[in-house]
Amino acid sequence: MLKIISWNVNGLNAAVNKGLLDFVESENADIYCFQEVKVFEKTISPEFMDSPILKPYHLYWNKAEKNGYSGTMTLTKQAPLAVMEDMNKKSELDREGRLITTEFPTFYLLNGYLPNAGEGLKRLDFKLEYNTVLWEYLDELKTDKPVILTGDLNVAHQEIDLANPSSNRKNAGFTQEERDSFSEFLSRGYIDTFRSFNSEGGYYTYWSYRSNARERNTGWRLDYFVCNSEFLPSV
Repeated sequence: MLKIISWNVNGLNAAVNKGLLDFVESENADIYCFQEVKVFEKTISPEFMDSPILKPYHLYWNKAEKNGYSGTMTLTKQAPLAVMEDMNKKSELDREGRLITTEFPTFYLLNGYLPNAGEGLKRLDFKLEYNTVLWEYLDELKTDKPVILTGDLNVAHQEIDLANPSSNRKNAGFTQEERDSFSEFLSRGYIDTFRSFNSEGGYYTYWSYRSNARERNTGWRLDYFVCNSEFLPSV
């Protein structure tokens, strides 16, 4: 069975300093999808790029135009049939390094770092536009073969996906608009794979650095593996 791991590393170089390479070696996954790598060629850690731990992997990297911001990276033991960056829209949507698509013989894998609606929801419209275009892109791909979307999607879909829903209804990641966008996506025939196996709350992927949120498990579930429904038996 194929083992795929997704992780918003919030800065690749910082993650390397905290033991990322040891994690890669110990987990020995077939594919790693990293988000928010925040590095360019001139700034990426030589310790990472030169590590023998990465020798079994093909590395694909989509960088934001702005240094130190966003960016996605996919490591895969099996060489993909094709690799596509972004969504070929030649627009503002494709300038932040938010998506890498790797094609394999039996599926497409999309490693995504979707936009955050931002403080004061100043990027909410941008995020909703990005979502709309991405959902359409996924629909196009799945006419050819099954698709998997993984990464930091920057939305807590349901109330059980964050610790304090009542106080966050107007905050980025839990606005009704963002949740409705994700619901509409799932209604097209896609499955939130974690929720297909677990219907309980208390499982989160992000915790604020403030107020000992991690220790108190005051978190958000912002990271997902989503596949089209026909592919679920293979999960």
